[in-house]
Amino acid sequence: MAIGDGVLTPSISVLSAVSGVKLKFTELHDNYVVIISCVLLVGLFSLQHHGTHRVAFMFAPIITAWLLCISGIGIYNIVQWNQCVFQALSPVYMLKFLRTTGIEGWLSLAGVVLSITGVEAMFADLGHFSSLSIKIAFTCLVYPSLVLSYMGEAAFLSKHHEDIQRSFYKSIPEAVFWPVFILASFASVVGSQAVISATFSIISQCSALKCFPRVKIVHTSSKIYGQIYIPEVNWMLMCLCLAVTIGLRDTNMMGHAYGLAVTTVMFVTTCLMALVMIIVWKQRVVSALAFLLFFGSIELIYISASVTKIPEGGWIPVLLSLVFMAIMYTWNYGTMMKHQFDVENKVSINRIVCLGPSLGMVRVSGIGLVYTNLVTGVPAVFGHFVTNLPAFHKVLIFVCVKSVQVPHVSGKERLIISRVGPKECGMFRCIVRYGYKDLQQENCNFENRLVSGIVQFVETEDCPDAEAFYAPDDLDQTSIVELKNEENMIQVSCNLQDESLQILEAKESGVTYILGHSHAKAKKSASFIKKVAIDIVYNFLSKNCREPDVVLNVPPTSLLEVGMVYYV
Repeated sequence: MAIGDGVLTPSISVLSAVSGVKLKFTELHDNYVVIISCVLLVGLFSLQHHGTHRVAFMFAPIITAWLLCISGIGIYNIVQWNQCVFQALSPVYMLKFLRTTGIEGWLSLAGVVLSITGVEAMFADLGHFSSLSIKIAFTCLVYPSLVLSYMGEAAFLSKHHEDIQRSFYKSIPEAVFWPVFILASFASVVGSQAVISATFSIISQCSALKCFPRVKIVHTSSKIYGQIYIPEVNWMLMCLCLAVTIGLRDTNMMGHAYGLAVTTVMFVTTCLMALVMIIVWKQRVVSALAFLLFFGSIELIYISASVTKIPEGGWIPVLLSLVFMAIMYTWNYGTMMKHQFDVENKVSINRIVCLGPSLGMVRVSGIGLVYTNLVTGVPAVFGHFVTNLPAFHKVLIFVCVKSVQVPHVSGKERLIISRVGPKECGMFRCIVRYGYKDLQQENCNFENRLVSGIVQFVETEDCPDAEAFYAPDDLDQTSIVELKNEENMIQVSCNLQDESLQILEAKESGVTYILGHSHAKAKKSASFIKKVAIDIVYNFLSKNCREPDVVLNVPPTSLLEVGMVYYV
């Protein structure tokens, strides 16, 4: 639903802003309004790759001017048309309204909810501002301006019942119509930008947690971490926005879809917030339930009214959420099944060592980085590789990239080094840990940092003062040293051990990245649904998403892919 919100918000914001021009050009056909809206949407999404940092300095003045403008217009309408409208702030009138109108009043809540839409995407601003600044801005400026604007519009409608359509633009004084129209267009673009950024953030975190196909994530700002750009998602959102704008052409139907999406997002957020209160904040269950019942009941009332609008456009966010949920579930299921196959078919290092003489195993110069999802054992793809081509590098490092359940992992805790097998084998394991908000790409200095870490591990492995801990039994009690200084290469000195010198010599010979190019296939005994999910949907997503070497930023000239079929 949140991703669907990212589709609907730009569409309804831009189309509603542009449709105000019809008040001045009554003969203008709806097709031209749709065309102008589509041009603005294409321009908005085409500029995303530049990042918001280039134009972000304009966002605050635009939104500030917009809020002051609508609050000023609201005050003008209150003074001009109905000064008693302030009484509407009392919840007594809400109860009288619902009691008088009955079912019709309840159904009208599907439109009333649009007055609070937009706040569900406020978390996207955390990539640009602090939490405190957002709270102050919302409490002191945003909320009062919106209340004044809505009260002014209500005051205007109390005297002009026939102007219910496009009442906002009709309530604007004639002298300032065009400046307000231009400002509204700019404000709609800024508001759409916030939701687009929120969609990028959501999909980035889902991809890190293996719940969404691999995508290219580009950080558009070197100073502000939260500003990212995902090309595939950007163009997908643009196509969906254009389809909704061209297909519906009606802000009322878009409003029905938008309202259902927003209320559902709010209710799910409330439920998750209750879990956070219990699990993270360690609050009492009674407090969490009280919070859930109070806010959840209000949101359920709005959802129940919005559900009645499903035939009138509300089906769009439902369909989008089902499609994205199916994609995310299938990708996560296929990824977990492949990981389970790796775990069940991992190869013992002792078996590799024992098979060496019989296979005529040859050790070539250089360092081999074998990427795997396993934190223990030797992956099946490596066993498949050495049995068909009995040769591998003198120094072999099994690299496991893992996303942990925290937002960020500091540089000092990024790498964990361990030894695999006896010393004479020259095999190591490196676990590279990322938070779900971290960019899972390493720069060109990764090789140097990794080799530096291996050398540091070798030098301190037998040192009694080393900061080491022992792994569980399934790691054969190999000692693991967590790196404490990964920014600088260890200075080569005369007191380095022979193994460390061999590692540095291997580094000079070159580094090869060995990645498994696996293909998942359902077993013959699998159910029909599983065959469709794995053989069709998952494989289609795998072939059309970013390859692991692109996501990991592997140099193409040093890449070696090993193909293998996984029967899951």
